Amino acid sequence: MLAKRAPPQRAHGAPNRVRIIGGQYRRRLLDFPDSAGLRPTPDRVRETLFNWLGQDLPGWTCLDLFAGSGALGFEAASRGAGRVVMIERDRAALDALEKNRVVLGAKQVDILRADALAWLANSREAFDLIFVDPPFDSDLAGPVLADLARHLKSGGQAYVEQGTAVIAPPGFIMHRSGRAGRSHFALLIKE
Repeated sequence: MLAKRAPPQRAHGAPNRVRIIGGQYRRRLLDFPDSAGLRPTPDRVRETLFNWLGQDLPGWTCLDLFAGSGALGFEAASRGAGRVVMIERDRAALDALEKNRVVLGAKQVDILRADALAWLANSREAFDLIFVDPPFDSDLAGPVLADLARHLKSGGQAYVEQGTAVIAPPGFIMHRSGRAGRSHFALLIKE
């Protein structure tokens, strides 16, 4: 029996499009491929997240693991992040990210083709904000959270979105959390 697939996300009636909701690229539409597990963070959840963060991220360094559609990373770039690193291993998603970076003129965005867990294991970089939004129902958030603290600057934050309730791992405090449909999301702060 084939598993039912979630309908593609829509922005302004168009399938596989998501819009930037704030900042320099506000209202710009991003195309993304139809891939299993790729569910961009909805507008309402991104709006909540950036309200929690204070709207603008001037000069911040951000990491978008499992970048997928790029909605979170491009939103951060739109709001003034100085550098956004997007990690994605799917070729179709990677091609769409590259295209969207060019269309937006987002020179502060670096896009890398890599497995998120392998990249984390080998990286020594530290960020102000890390987005952890793995393919839905993949259970990849757990292994990422176990290794996340060393990749955050002191007082750094991690946004986590997954199909189950988010539990703050050791070394983090739960700042805020919410739920939208089947998605649970939380903003964690490194202690």
